[in-house]
Amino acid sequence: MTNTVPARTEDLPRTQVQRRILIVLVAAQVLSGGGLAAGVTVGALLAQDMLSSTSLAGLPSALGTAGSALAALAVGRISQARGRRPGLAAGYLAGAVGSAGVIAAAVAGNAVLLFLSLFVYGAGTATNLQARYAGADLASPAHRAGAVSTVLVATTLGGVVGPNVAAPTGDLARTLGIPYLAGPFLLAGAAYAMAALILAIWLRPDPLLLAGAMEAERTAAACAQPGDATGRPRPAVEGDRSRLLVGALVMVLTQLVMVAIMTMTPVHMRDHGHGTDASGFVIAIHIGAMYLPSPVTGWLVDRYGRLTIAATSGLILLAAGIVAAGAPGDSVAPLMAALALLGLGWNFGIVTGTAIITDAVPPATRAKAQGQVDVAIAIAGATGGMASGLVVAAAGYPLLAIGGGILALAIVPAAVATARSRAQSSGAPERP
Repeated sequence: MTNTVPARTEDLPRTQVQRRILIVLVAAQVLSGGGLAAGVTVGALLAQDMLSSTSLAGLPSALGTAGSALAALAVGRISQARGRRPGLAAGYLAGAVGSAGVIAAAVAGNAVLLFLSLFVYGAGTATNLQARYAGADLASPAHRAGAVSTVLVATTLGGVVGPNVAAPTGDLARTLGIPYLAGPFLLAGAAYAMAALILAIWLRPDPLLLAGAMEAERTAAACAQPGDATGRPRPAVEGDRSRLLVGALVMVLTQLVMVAIMTMTPVHMRDHGHGTDASGFVIAIHIGAMYLPSPVTGWLVDRYGRLTIAATSGLILLAAGIVAAGAPGDSVAPLMAALALLGLGWNFGIVTGTAIITDAVPPATRAKAQGQVDVAIAIAGATGGMASGLVVAAAGYPLLAIGGGILALAIVPAAVATARSRAQSSGAPERP
């Protein structure tokens, strides 16, 4: 795939282009949300059945997030070299291939093929997250969090529908001679493939290439005018390593805690007699809380500052861990509340971290840096997914939940320290 940008980017109505790009991204994210949530709902249960082991039930999540680490790097590099369109389309296509592999593995009863397919399936998760960066490429700094939120909230529809069709897709799978728990991956494969098609056809002009061209024109215009005392104009955007690091830290911790608790909740519920419908409903609430609050979150981040909302995410995740740890095993309502808080804390962290990263890196190196950050996020998710099964097998679900909440609390001092450092260096409070 190739991308072109106009010779004179100022001839483009920027707001109109940004609106078109957001519409296309929203359409793709609605579909990819279904693919993402379908696998989350039954992945651990499928592995538990095939391996007859609770301690390894977190392995699918770990493999999926490990695969997403490699995919994040690949999507970032492709996007930097050729644009967001080929990068995102390739990532979703890989997710569709992985979904088909999971179905084949379930039919054959082949655990090795299952694990390899779940690794490839993780590309869909990575691409779903990478798409948020595309929404921010052309947004002004004061509206970047809002643009990120628009892309994230689009995942809500598919994310809520996906878990709730776990039972119907399972019934469909049985009629096709496929194991019941592999049914949701039928939805995942179709959803990811359609998302790839939408982006490949309609994500034009490419937002990252256009942002780079506009930045180059601003630099050229500055060079044609008097510069500073050395005769050289300052670049329009400067990298900020400290902000890059704190943005990455916020997203890494929120991802690790969210994946760990989320992965083992369906297993915990089944161990206490709850069926697939109940766990699917709880996961649907969780997915909705991950994405539905995004417009409000974006407004809060743009209004009150990146680091303020980052600290708030840590406190919300702590509350989620406390509620989950104290939830009676025979009651669904407390787990619904806990998973809703877990999703909200993740939402605050991911919107904030994305805005911080985009602020800190210029278009010339943006996609590559974002891909590297998402590798760290994926590794954190893989760690949380794998460790979650071991912790639950050894010490129980409540300890996993409360431990995750305490770990998330580390975001608060990091955000406070960064805000104070920037205030001291600039002489003003931290602002968006």
